[in-house]
Amino acid sequence: MSEGTVHPGPTLGLTLRSLLRADFTTLMRSRQGVLLNMLVPLIFVFVTGLPGRQKLGDPGVLIGLAITYGLISAGMLGYSLTIAKDRDNRVFQRLRVTPTPTWAIMASRIAVQVVSALVMSVIVLVIGSVLHHVAFAWYEYLGMLVVSLLGAIVFLSIGQAIVGLLHSSTAISAVGRVLYILFILSGILGSTGALGEGFKVFAGWTPVGALVSLYAVALGAPWSTDATSGLIASVAYGVIFGFVGIRWFHWDSR
Repeated sequence: MSEGTVHPGPTLGLTLRSLLRADFTTLMRSRQGVLLNMLVPLIFVFVTGLPGRQKLGDPGVLIGLAITYGLISAGMLGYSLTIAKDRDNRVFQRLRVTPTPTWAIMASRIAVQVVSALVMSVIVLVIGSVLHHVAFAWYEYLGMLVVSLLGAIVFLSIGQAIVGLLHSSTAISAVGRVLYILFILSGILGSTGALGEGFKVFAGWTPVGALVSLYAVALGAPWSTDATSGLIASVAYGVIFGFVGIRWFHWDSR
């Protein structure tokens, strides 16, 4: 081969497969974080499934609420902190000097998180249905997974916006935890109506309340204005926060 021969770079397909394999390997090595993401939703379905707890609400809605909390933990907290850590360690800076397109770097991370969120949703859905002594039809399981996919995108977008706008890992952790607590409270208090009808309406437009309305429809409830507003809000959150997180994302922590 002559000296002037130019070696072609790796194909996009090969690049994406390599990224996905590396990101999945990293995820599997951080089993503790994956288990912690499932801890809150599993505790929630266990507590709400105890005898005498039926007055808290419909079992399907409670299971959907539990899955939503898992999506918050994995997407908004886990994802944003992982991205912040890799940015601090200059992982992205090293990846950007390779032939890999910058969009593929983030797409691989997001794809892995979406798959992880769907696996978590299946586990919580199965365990929740056993603890609450309910059996869903196959299309209801499918509907729950479709809503979970939408929820994963919503909270990953919020996590992307947090890590995109903030440089400090400490600030990212603090903001994420505050939002986590607010989302949990809005979901519980809004779904039960404990703070009145006005707060219930407000909670229906939050990311948690929007998904709860869609979970109810997935389990056979008739389509309502709450479901319409929930779908509109979820799509809007995913688009707006995703755009903000990508547009203003900094590849280094400086």
